[in-house]
Amino acid sequence: MAVGTSRPRETHAVVLRACESPGTAGEPDGSREAGALDPGVDADDLPDGLVVADETGRIICFNSAAARITAVPRAAALGRSLEHALPLEDLKGRRWWALTDPYGGLATRVGQPERNLLLPGGREVLVSARYVREHPTGPVRRVVISLRGTEARRRNERSHAELIATVAHELRSPLTSVKGFTATLLAKWERFTDDQKRLMLETVDADAGRVTRLIAELLDISRIDSGRLELRRQPVDLSAAVERHIQALTASGQTPDRFLVRTCQPLPAVWADPDKVDQVLGNLLENAVRHGEGTVTIEVAPAPAKSDEKGTAVTVSDEGPGIPEESMGRVFTRFWRGSKRGGTGLGLYIVKGIVEAHGGTITVGRGPGGGAEFRFILPVSAPAYLV
Repeated sequence: MAVGTSRPRETHAVVLRACESPGTAGEPDGSREAGALDPGVDADDLPDGLVVADETGRIICFNSAAARITAVPRAAALGRSLEHALPLEDLKGRRWWALTDPYGGLATRVGQPERNLLLPGGREVLVSARYVREHPTGPVRRVVISLRGTEARRRNERSHAELIATVAHELRSPLTSVKGFTATLLAKWERFTDDQKRLMLETVDADAGRVTRLIAELLDISRIDSGRLELRRQPVDLSAAVERHIQALTASGQTPDRFLVRTCQPLPAVWADPDKVDQVLGNLLENAVRHGEGTVTIEVAPAPAKSDEKGTAVTVSDEGPGIPEESMGRVFTRFWRGSKRGGTGLGLYIVKGIVEAHGGTITVGRGPGGGAEFRFILPVSAPAYLV
Protein backbone atom coordinates (compact mmCIF):
# COMPACT_ATOMS: atom_id res chain seq x y z
CA MET A 1 0.00 0.00 0.00
CA ALA A 2 1.59 3.25 -1.13
CA VAL A 3 1.90 6.09 1.31
CA GLY A 4 1.30 9.54 -0.16
CA THR A 5 3.58 12.51 0.29
CA SER A 6 1.28 14.78 2.25
CA ARG A 7 -0.13 12.28 4.74
CA PRO A 8 3.17 11.30 6.49
CA ARG A 9 4.07 14.95 7.02
CA GLU A 10 0.70 15.68 8.58
CA THR A 11 0.98 12.64 10.86
CA HIS A 12 4.52 13.64 11.79
CA ALA A 13 3.43 17.15 12.71
CA VAL A 14 0.51 15.97 14.83
CA VAL A 15 2.68 13.51 16.73
CA LEU A 16 5.36 16.11 17.45
CA ARG A 17 2.80 18.56 18.74
CA ALA A 18 1.12 15.97 20.92
CA CYS A 19 4.28 14.33 22.27
CA GLU A 20 7.12 16.80 22.09
CA SER A 21 9.27 16.96 25.16
CA PRO A 22 10.37 20.25 26.76
CA GLY A 23 13.76 19.84 25.14
CA THR A 24 12.33 19.74 21.60
CA ALA A 25 9.51 22.28 21.95
CA GLY A 26 11.81 25.11 20.92
CA GLU A 27 12.89 23.57 17.62
CA PRO A 28 11.76 26.11 15.05
CA ASP A 29 10.77 23.87 12.14
CA GLY A 30 9.01 21.18 14.11
CA SER A 31 7.01 23.48 16.37
CA ARG A 32 5.95 25.80 13.55
CA GLU A 33 4.70 22.93 11.41
CA ALA A 34 2.98 21.31 14.39
CA GLY A 35 1.33 24.54 15.42
CA ALA A 36 -0.09 24.96 11.94
CA LEU A 37 -1.58 21.46 11.79
CA ASP A 38 -2.43 20.76 15.44
CA PRO A 39 -5.91 19.16 15.44
CA GLY A 40 -6.36 19.56 19.20
CA VAL A 41 -5.69 15.88 19.97
CA ASP A 42 -3.22 14.99 22.69
CA ALA A 43 -1.46 11.62 22.45
CA ASP A 44 -2.13 11.09 26.15
CA ASP A 45 -5.85 11.02 25.33
CA LEU A 46 -5.40 7.89 23.23
CA PRO A 47 -6.60 4.62 24.84
CA ASP A 48 -3.71 2.62 23.36
CA GLY A 49 0.00 3.09 23.83
CA LEU A 50 1.67 5.27 21.17
CA VAL A 51 5.41 5.23 20.55
CA VAL A 52 7.06 7.13 17.70
CA ALA A 53 10.71 6.89 16.67
CA ASP A 54 12.44 9.26 14.24
CA GLU A 55 14.61 8.35 11.25
CA THR A 56 17.52 7.43 13.54
CA GLY A 57 15.44 5.08 15.70
CA ARG A 58 15.28 7.46 18.67
CA ILE A 59 11.97 7.73 20.51
CA ILE A 60 10.33 11.14 20.16
CA CYS A 61 6.88 10.20 21.47
CA PHE A 62 5.91 7.97 24.39
CA ASN A 63 2.41 8.63 25.65
CA SER A 64 1.03 7.86 29.10
CA ALA A 65 -0.77 4.70 27.93
CA ALA A 66 2.54 3.33 26.61
CA ALA A 67 4.17 4.04 29.98
CA ARG A 68 1.32 2.27 31.78
CA ILE A 69 1.28 -0.77 29.50
CA THR A 70 5.04 -1.29 29.43
CA ALA A 71 5.84 -0.07 32.98
CA VAL A 72 8.62 2.04 31.40
CA PRO A 73 8.66 5.68 32.59
CA ARG A 74 8.24 8.26 29.85
CA ALA A 75 11.45 10.04 30.85
CA ALA A 76 13.39 6.79 30.57
CA ALA A 77 12.11 6.17 27.03
CA LEU A 78 12.28 9.57 25.31
CA GLY A 79 15.50 10.07 23.39
CA ARG A 80 16.60 6.45 23.64
CA SER A 81 16.71 3.95 20.80
CA LEU A 82 13.82 1.57 20.34
CA GLU A 83 15.87 -1.56 21.03
CA HIS A 84 17.13 -0.18 24.36
CA ALA A 85 13.94 1.53 25.59
CA LEU A 86 11.70 -1.38 24.50
CA PRO A 87 13.82 -4.57 24.39
CA LEU A 88 11.01 -6.65 22.97
CA GLU A 89 11.32 -10.37 22.27
CA ASP A 90 9.01 -12.76 20.46
CA LEU A 91 7.71 -15.94 22.07
CA LYS A 92 10.79 -17.80 20.83
CA GLY A 93 13.16 -15.44 22.61
CA ARG A 94 14.37 -13.59 19.51
CA ARG A 95 15.11 -9.85 19.78
CA TRP A 96 12.26 -8.18 17.93
CA TRP A 97 13.90 -5.05 16.55
CA ALA A 98 16.89 -6.99 15.25
CA LEU A 99 14.54 -9.52 13.67
CA THR A 100 12.23 -7.03 11.94
CA ASP A 101 14.84 -4.31 11.17
CA PRO A 102 12.33 -1.47 10.58
CA TYR A 103 14.89 0.87 8.97
CA GLY A 104 16.41 -1.74 6.64
CA GLY A 105 15.13 -4.55 4.50
CA LEU A 106 12.64 -4.17 1.68
CA ALA A 107 11.72 -0.60 0.86
CA THR A 108 8.13 -1.64 0.11
CA ARG A 109 7.31 -2.65 3.67
CA VAL A 110 4.63 -0.56 5.34
CA GLY A 111 4.65 -2.02 8.85
CA GLN A 112 4.17 -5.04 11.09
CA PRO A 113 0.82 -6.67 12.00
CA GLU A 114 -0.14 -7.01 15.64
CA ARG A 115 1.88 -9.61 17.53
CA ASN A 116 2.17 -10.82 21.09
CA LEU A 117 5.64 -9.84 22.36
CA LEU A 118 7.45 -9.93 25.68
CA LEU A 119 9.27 -7.28 27.68
CA PRO A 120 11.93 -8.15 30.28
CA GLY A 121 10.29 -9.82 33.26
CA GLY A 122 7.72 -11.60 31.10
CA ARG A 123 5.31 -8.66 30.66
CA GLU A 124 3.18 -9.33 27.56
CA VAL A 125 2.19 -6.59 25.14
CA LEU A 126 0.41 -6.54 21.78
CA VAL A 127 2.55 -4.60 19.32
CA SER A 128 1.85 -3.35 15.81
CA ALA A 129 3.93 -0.89 13.78
CA ARG A 130 3.63 1.40 10.78
CA TYR A 131 6.61 2.58 8.73
CA VAL A 132 6.16 6.15 7.51
CA ARG A 133 8.07 7.15 4.36
CA GLU A 134 8.21 10.38 2.39
CA HIS A 135 7.42 8.39 -0.75
CA PRO A 136 6.53 4.71 -1.28
CA THR A 137 10.07 3.33 -1.64
CA GLY A 138 11.95 6.01 0.26
CA PRO A 139 13.76 5.62 3.59
CA VAL A 140 11.76 5.24 6.78
CA ARG A 141 11.30 8.65 8.40
CA ARG A 142 9.14 7.55 11.32
CA VAL A 143 8.19 4.28 12.99
CA VAL A 144 4.78 4.58 14.64
CA ILE A 145 4.11 1.81 17.16
CA SER A 146 0.82 0.91 18.81
CA LEU A 147 0.86 -0.94 22.14
CA ARG A 148 -2.02 -2.69 23.82
CA GLY A 149 -2.30 -4.70 27.00
CA THR A 150 -3.27 -8.37 26.90
CA GLU A 151 -5.91 -8.23 29.67
CA ALA A 152 -8.89 -8.14 27.26
CA ARG A 153 -7.50 -11.01 25.22
CA ARG A 154 -6.87 -13.01 28.38
CA ARG A 155 -10.47 -12.45 29.48
CA ASN A 156 -11.70 -13.67 26.11
CA GLU A 157 -9.47 -16.73 26.33
CA ARG A 158 -10.79 -17.50 29.81
CA SER A 159 -14.36 -17.05 28.58
CA HIS A 160 -13.75 -19.42 25.69
CA ALA A 161 -12.12 -21.94 28.01
CA GLU A 162 -15.12 -21.76 30.34
CA LEU A 163 -17.46 -22.23 27.39
CA ILE A 164 -15.57 -25.31 26.22
CA ALA A 165 -15.52 -26.78 29.73
CA THR A 166 -19.25 -26.13 30.19
CA VAL A 167 -20.12 -27.64 26.82
CA ALA A 168 -17.98 -30.71 27.48
CA HIS A 169 -19.68 -31.21 30.84
CA GLU A 170 -23.19 -30.68 29.48
CA LEU A 171 -22.61 -33.02 26.53
CA ARG A 172 -21.02 -35.80 28.55
CA SER A 173 -24.08 -36.64 30.66
CA PRO A 174 -26.71 -37.02 27.89
CA LEU A 175 -24.31 -38.74 25.52
CA THR A 176 -23.33 -41.21 28.23
CA SER A 177 -27.01 -41.93 28.80
CA VAL A 178 -27.72 -42.33 25.08
CA LYS A 179 -24.72 -44.62 24.62
CA GLY A 180 -25.59 -46.71 27.67
CA PHE A 181 -29.26 -47.26 26.86
CA THR A 182 -28.70 -47.98 23.17
CA ALA A 183 -25.90 -50.45 23.94
CA THR A 184 -28.10 -52.17 26.52
CA LEU A 185 -31.06 -52.42 24.16
CA LEU A 186 -28.94 -53.78 21.32
CA ALA A 187 -27.34 -56.41 23.53
CA LYS A 188 -30.39 -57.52 25.51
CA TRP A 189 -33.44 -56.52 23.47
CA GLU A 190 -35.41 -59.70 24.15
CA ARG A 191 -34.97 -59.50 27.92
CA PHE A 192 -36.95 -56.26 28.33
CA THR A 193 -40.67 -55.76 28.32
CA ASP A 194 -42.31 -53.27 25.98
CA ASP A 195 -42.78 -50.79 28.83
CA GLN A 196 -39.09 -51.01 29.75
CA LYS A 197 -38.07 -50.50 26.14
CA ARG A 198 -40.37 -47.51 25.84
CA LEU A 199 -38.90 -45.95 29.01
CA MET A 200 -35.36 -46.38 27.72
CA LEU A 201 -36.20 -44.98 24.28
CA GLU A 202 -38.00 -41.99 25.83
CA THR A 203 -34.90 -41.30 27.91
CA VAL A 204 -32.72 -41.51 24.80
CA ASP A 205 -35.06 -39.15 22.96
CA ALA A 206 -35.04 -36.63 25.82
CA ASP A 207 -31.24 -36.68 26.05
CA ALA A 208 -30.90 -36.33 22.28
CA GLY A 209 -33.18 -33.28 22.48
CA ARG A 210 -30.97 -31.86 25.23
CA VAL A 211 -27.88 -32.23 23.02
CA THR A 212 -29.72 -30.61 20.11
CA ARG A 213 -30.70 -27.62 22.26
CA LEU A 214 -27.13 -27.20 23.49
CA ILE A 215 -25.77 -27.22 19.95
CA ALA A 216 -28.39 -24.65 18.95
CA GLU A 217 -27.31 -22.44 21.87
CA LEU A 218 -23.67 -22.70 20.81
CA LEU A 219 -24.54 -21.69 17.26
CA ASP A 220 -26.55 -18.73 18.57
CA ILE A 221 -23.64 -17.60 20.76
CA SER A 222 -21.25 -17.87 17.82
CA ARG A 223 -23.52 -15.75 15.62
CA ILE A 224 -24.15 -13.18 18.36
CA ASP A 225 -20.46 -12.78 19.22
CA SER A 226 -19.49 -12.42 15.56
CA GLY A 227 -22.38 -10.09 14.70
CA ARG A 228 -23.77 -12.60 12.17
CA LEU A 229 -27.14 -13.27 13.76
CA GLU A 230 -29.58 -13.27 10.86
CA LEU A 231 -33.07 -11.85 11.34
CA ARG A 232 -35.93 -12.65 9.00
CA ARG A 233 -38.27 -9.82 9.84
CA GLN A 234 -41.99 -9.93 9.33
CA PRO A 235 -45.02 -8.58 11.22
CA VAL A 236 -45.21 -10.23 14.65
CA ASP A 237 -48.22 -10.21 16.97
CA LEU A 238 -46.54 -10.32 20.37
CA SER A 239 -49.77 -10.84 22.30
CA ALA A 240 -50.62 -13.87 20.14
CA ALA A 241 -47.09 -15.20 20.60
CA VAL A 242 -47.47 -14.94 24.39
CA GLU A 243 -50.79 -16.81 24.24
CA ARG A 244 -49.20 -19.64 22.26
CA HIS A 245 -46.48 -20.08 24.87
CA ILE A 246 -49.02 -20.05 27.71
CA GLN A 247 -51.02 -22.76 25.96
CA ALA A 248 -47.88 -24.86 25.49
CA LEU A 249 -46.99 -24.55 29.18
CA THR A 250 -50.48 -25.48 30.34
CA ALA A 251 -50.47 -28.45 27.94
CA SER A 252 -47.23 -29.64 29.54
CA GLY A 253 -48.77 -29.71 33.02
CA GLN A 254 -48.86 -26.13 34.35
CA THR A 255 -52.20 -24.96 35.74
CA PRO A 256 -53.88 -22.19 33.73
CA ASP A 257 -54.36 -20.04 36.84
CA ARG A 258 -50.58 -19.88 37.20
CA PHE A 259 -50.50 -17.24 34.44
CA LEU A 260 -51.96 -13.75 34.21
CA VAL A 261 -51.77 -11.97 30.85
CA ARG A 262 -52.42 -8.26 30.47
CA THR A 263 -52.52 -6.72 27.01
CA CYS A 264 -52.88 -3.00 26.39
CA GLN A 265 -54.36 -2.35 22.96
CA PRO A 266 -53.72 -1.03 20.40
CA LEU A 267 -50.19 -2.35 19.90
CA PRO A 268 -47.86 -1.07 17.17
CA ALA A 269 -47.10 -3.49 14.33
CA VAL A 270 -43.67 -4.80 15.25
CA TRP A 271 -41.47 -6.25 12.52
CA ALA A 272 -39.22 -8.95 13.95
CA ASP A 273 -38.02 -12.51 13.46
CA PRO A 274 -40.90 -14.65 14.84
CA ASP A 275 -38.66 -17.63 15.60
CA LYS A 276 -36.22 -15.47 17.56
CA VAL A 277 -39.08 -13.76 19.41
CA ASP A 278 -40.44 -17.21 20.35
CA GLN A 279 -36.98 -18.10 21.64
CA VAL A 280 -36.92 -15.00 23.87
CA LEU A 281 -40.45 -15.54 25.20
CA GLY A 282 -39.87 -19.26 25.76
CA ASN A 283 -36.72 -18.64 27.78
CA LEU A 284 -38.22 -15.91 29.97
CA LEU A 285 -41.43 -17.84 30.66
CA GLU A 286 -39.60 -21.08 31.35
CA ASN A 287 -37.31 -19.30 33.81
CA ALA A 288 -40.30 -17.71 35.56
CA VAL A 289 -42.05 -21.07 35.89
CA ARG A 290 -38.97 -23.03 36.92
CA HIS A 291 -37.27 -20.57 39.25
CA GLY A 292 -40.14 -18.32 40.32
CA GLU A 293 -43.17 -18.89 42.48
CA GLY A 294 -46.80 -17.85 42.56
CA THR A 295 -48.47 -16.16 39.61
CA VAL A 296 -46.45 -15.42 36.49
CA THR A 297 -47.65 -12.11 35.07
CA ILE A 298 -47.05 -11.21 31.42
CA GLU A 299 -47.84 -7.68 30.31
CA VAL A 300 -47.77 -6.61 26.67
CA ALA A 301 -48.07 -2.87 26.10
CA PRO A 302 -46.83 -0.08 23.85
CA ALA A 303 -43.32 0.98 24.79
CA PRO A 304 -42.82 4.35 26.45
CA ALA A 305 -42.31 6.91 23.70
CA LYS A 306 -38.68 7.88 23.12
CA SER A 307 -38.36 10.62 20.52
CA ASP A 308 -39.98 9.24 17.34
CA GLU A 309 -39.30 5.55 18.07
CA LYS A 310 -42.27 3.27 18.65
CA GLY A 311 -42.32 -0.30 19.84
CA THR A 312 -43.82 -2.89 22.14
CA ALA A 313 -42.73 -3.77 25.68
CA VAL A 314 -43.18 -7.26 27.12
CA THR A 315 -42.80 -7.70 30.88
CA VAL A 316 -42.54 -11.11 32.58
CA SER A 317 -42.62 -11.18 36.39
CA ASP A 318 -43.19 -13.76 39.10
CA GLU A 319 -43.70 -13.83 42.88
CA GLY A 320 -40.66 -15.85 43.85
CA PRO A 321 -37.60 -14.80 45.87
CA GLY A 322 -36.28 -12.72 42.99
CA ILE A 323 -32.69 -12.01 42.03
CA PRO A 324 -30.28 -10.61 44.64
CA GLU A 325 -29.30 -7.01 44.04
CA GLU A 326 -25.61 -7.91 43.82
CA SER A 327 -26.38 -10.32 40.96
CA MET A 328 -28.48 -7.97 38.83
CA GLY A 329 -25.48 -6.85 36.78
CA ARG A 330 -24.46 -10.43 35.93
CA VAL A 331 -27.82 -11.85 34.88
CA PHE A 332 -27.17 -11.48 31.14
CA THR A 333 -23.59 -12.75 31.22
CA ARG A 334 -22.52 -16.22 30.19
CA PHE A 335 -22.95 -19.08 32.63
CA TRP A 336 -25.04 -17.12 35.15
CA ARG A 337 -27.36 -19.59 36.89
CA GLY A 338 -28.40 -17.75 40.03
CA SER A 339 -28.81 -19.66 43.29
CA LYS A 340 -30.19 -22.81 41.65
CA ARG A 341 -28.17 -25.15 39.51
CA GLY A 342 -29.41 -26.49 36.22
CA GLY A 343 -29.06 -25.57 32.58
CA THR A 344 -26.02 -24.15 30.86
CA GLY A 345 -26.43 -20.57 32.06
CA LEU A 346 -26.40 -19.39 28.43
CA GLY A 347 -30.11 -18.71 27.88
CA LEU A 348 -30.30 -15.12 29.13
CA TYR A 349 -27.06 -14.24 27.36
CA ILE A 350 -28.67 -15.40 24.10
CA VAL A 351 -31.91 -13.58 24.93
CA LYS A 352 -30.04 -10.31 25.37
CA GLY A 353 -28.17 -10.85 22.10
CA ILE A 354 -31.39 -11.53 20.18
CA VAL A 355 -33.19 -8.48 21.61
CA GLU A 356 -30.24 -6.19 20.88
CA ALA A 357 -29.91 -7.60 17.35
CA HIS A 358 -33.47 -6.34 16.82
CA GLY A 359 -32.41 -2.90 18.04
CA GLY A 360 -34.25 -3.37 21.33
CA THR A 361 -33.35 -3.38 25.00
CA ILE A 362 -33.84 -5.77 27.90
CA THR A 363 -33.67 -5.08 31.62
CA VAL A 364 -34.07 -7.00 34.85
CA GLY A 365 -35.43 -5.81 38.17
CA ARG A 366 -37.73 -6.69 41.04
CA GLY A 367 -41.41 -7.17 40.22
CA PRO A 368 -44.42 -5.94 42.18
CA GLY A 369 -44.78 -9.39 43.78
CA GLY A 370 -41.16 -9.44 44.93
CA GLY A 371 -39.91 -11.82 42.26
CA ALA A 372 -37.79 -11.25 39.18
CA GLU A 373 -39.09 -8.95 36.47
CA PHE A 374 -37.72 -9.04 32.93
CA ARG A 375 -38.78 -6.44 30.40
CA PHE A 376 -37.75 -6.30 26.78
CA ILE A 377 -38.71 -3.68 24.24
CA LEU A 378 -38.75 -4.30 20.49
CA PRO A 379 -38.89 -1.28 18.17
CA VAL A 380 -41.31 -1.25 15.27
CA SER A 381 -38.43 -1.59 12.73
CA ALA A 382 -40.80 -1.41 9.77
CA PRO A 383 -39.19 -1.65 6.30
CA ALA A 384 -38.37 1.69 4.71
CA TYR A 385 -40.96 1.26 1.96
CA LEU A 386 -43.73 1.15 4.61
CA VAL A 387 -42.61 4.25 6.46
